[in-house]
Amino acid sequence: MQTNARTDQSSPTSPQPWWRYRMVWLVIGGPLVVVVASLATAVVAVRGADPVMTKEEMEASAQKNPSLMPAIQARNNAATAGSSKP
Repeated sequence: MQTNARTDQSSPTSPQPWWRYRMVWLVIGGPLVVVVASLATAVVAVRGADPVMTKEEMEASAQKNPSLMPAIQARNNAATAGSSKP
């Protein structure tokens, strides 16, 4: 009976650079995607900000459609952080 002296041993390989491992890209890529998405959201929020309406504009809009008055007041309150009191 002969026994095979070679068993399944993994062949020795030289260590690869860190960027060659897929797991590294998963670990780096997740937070990187979140940071890029948050920056994109901030840019959209700053560039697309609605201006605060003046009282004249609010009254003109309320006369056209009175049901919009509470929404207009809430919009201005959110935009000015509640600093103006009616």
